[in-house]
Order: sequence, then C-alpha cells, then structure tokens
Amino acid sequence: MDFLEEIELYNSAMDNAYNLITGKIDVDDMFIEFDEGDDDALLPLPFNPFMSEKYSNALIDVVIEHFSHYEEYEKCAELVKIKEINVKEH
Repeated sequence: MDFLEEIELYNSAMDNAYNLITGKIDVDDMFIEFDEGDDDALLPLPFNPFMSEKYSNALIDVVIEHFSHYEEYEKCAELVKIKEINVKEH
C-alpha cells in the first residue's frame, strides 16, 4: 500500500466514524452495505464499534480535527453538539 492509498483509507475511516457517531448509519447497516461490495476490501474504522455504545469525546475530537483540516465545518459542528450531549449525560 502506497502513501496515497493510506491517506484514502484514513479518510474513509474518518467518514465511516462520522457516519456512525452522528447516527447517519448504524454498525449493522454499515457492515451489510460493506459486505455487498468488494470481498477483498477492508472496512476502515479508527475504533472498534462493538466495544461501547457511546463514543468517547477523545475519539470525537480526533474526527473533528480531521474534518476541520478539510474545512468541513458543518460536520465539526454536528460532532461538537454530540460531545456536549456526552458531557451532559455524565
């Protein structure tokens, strides 16, 4: 795997993380959609989605940093709201 492929894989992992954290797709649906694709492909995620129902604020910070780098501030704002909910619940 070359550098550009690694960047593409990382970007896919961040997109998948965003979709899971924001509830745009759930884990089961993500795996079903992925399973219908290329059998040799990887489902990139920056975390194990089966370890916890809640996503940590540290993980959300990593995803926010990624999207702020690409100036996708709408996504960042949505993730910040989720972080605020996490803080209120604890």
